[in-house]
Amino acid sequence: MSYRGPDPLHPLILDDVRGAQKMLSGVARVTAMEGSRYLSSLVGAPVHLKCENLQRTGSFKLRGAYVRIAGLRPEQRAAGVVAASAGNHAQGVALASSLLGVHATVFMPVGAPLPKVAATREYGAEVRLHGQVVDETLAAAEEYAERTGAVFIHPFDHPDVIAGQGTVGLEILEQCPEVRTIVVGVGGGGLAAGIGLAVKSVRPDVKVIGVQAEGAAAYPPSLALGHPVSIESPTTMADGIKVGRPGDVPFRIVREYVDEVRTVSEDALSSALLLCLERAKLVVEPAGVSPVAALLSDPRAFQGPVVAVLSGGNVDPLVLQRILRHGMAAGGRYLSLRLRVADRPGVLANLLGVLSAVDANVLDVGHVRTDPRLGLTEVEVELHLETKGPEHCAEVESALRAAGYVVMAG
Repeated sequence: MSYRGPDPLHPLILDDVRGAQKMLSGVARVTAMEGSRYLSSLVGAPVHLKCENLQRTGSFKLRGAYVRIAGLRPEQRAAGVVAASAGNHAQGVALASSLLGVHATVFMPVGAPLPKVAATREYGAEVRLHGQVVDETLAAAEEYAERTGAVFIHPFDHPDVIAGQGTVGLEILEQCPEVRTIVVGVGGGGLAAGIGLAVKSVRPDVKVIGVQAEGAAAYPPSLALGHPVSIESPTTMADGIKVGRPGDVPFRIVREYVDEVRTVSEDALSSALLLCLERAKLVVEPAGVSPVAALLSDPRAFQGPVVAVLSGGNVDPLVLQRILRHGMAAGGRYLSLRLRVADRPGVLANLLGVLSAVDANVLDVGHVRTDPRLGLTEVEVELHLETKGPEHCAEVESALRAAGYVVMAG
C-alpha cells in the first residue's frame, strides 16, 4: 500500500483495509475481546470490550502508523519521518519506525507526561520537546518536515492511517460475528472511519456509533453542516480525543459509514474509567473509555450484542489519581460537608462518633474560625468522607441532621 492522497475519485475501499491487515500480521496484536457482565446487565444484551489498551505501545495507533510508514517509497524512508503528539501517536510512530528501520523524530509538548516521553524514546524515536500546547508542537513538526524533507506522519488525516485503524473492525467481526452495534471514541476520526468502512462493507446491518467528549465535540456540528468545522478551545480530560477539527479524509468516511456521533460528560468519562478499573481490571485512558461512558449514560439506546472499543491505556499515574477521585465523587463515593458547631472541647469527638455509627470513613477534617458569618462561639467544620454510594451519602446526612447538626453543601 502506498500514499494516494485524499482524492475523492479514488476512495478508500475494503481491500485497502484487508491489505493493511496482512501487512500488520506479526506486528500488531490481535487484541483480546472481554465480556462485561455489569455492562451487559445495564444494556440488557451482551457487551464485549475490544481491548486495544493492551495493544503494543498501549493503543491502536501502532496500526495506522505502521501501515503509513511501510507504504513509503525508499527515498522517503531514507529521509526519515516526523510526527507531533502528546502520547499515543508518538509511541506508535516510534515503534513502527523502529521496526521498519526508519529514523523518526517526534515533537512533543514541553508538558507531556514523563512516562510517555520516556516510552517514545525507548521505542527508538528522537524526541524534541517544543511548545506548550499541541498546536505549537504540530507547527514545529511541520516546519521540520519542510526544512529537512522528512515525511510528516499525520495521526488521522491520511488513507493509509485509516486503513490501518480499520483492521480493528475486521478483528471485531472475526471475534464477535453476532455483533449488532460497535461503539468507538472519536477525535480526528481515523479510528471511527476505519472501523466504519471495514465493518459496513462486510456487514451493513451493524451500527457504528462514535463518541466524543462534550467539551471537544467537533463532529456533531460538522456533520450537521456537511463539512468539517473547528471548535474553539476544546476542553476535556480525554486528551486522546481532544481534537478541534475533524480530518478531511476521515470526515468523508465517517459521514458515509458511521450511523451516529454521541457526546458524553466529564463525569461519565471518569465513572467509566473507574468502572473499567474496578470491574474489568483494565487500565484505560479517558479517551479509551468514552464508549463505556456512552453505555453508562444511555444503556438502553444500544442494540446488542455491543462491542465497545477501548482504544488506549496510556494514562499518566498522577492524572489517573485525579480522575479516579473525580470518578468516585461522581459515583457518590465521596461526600463533602460543612457544619457549624459550638467551639468547645468534645464537640468534634461527638461528631466523629455520629459518623462512625453510620460507617462513614473520614478522609479529612478542616476548621474555619475566622469567617465573619460565624458566631462568637462557633466554628465551621469541613468534612471529606469516603462513602459507599448515593444511598449511603443520604444516610450520613440524615444521621447528622437527626443528631442536631445543620448540614451545608461541601
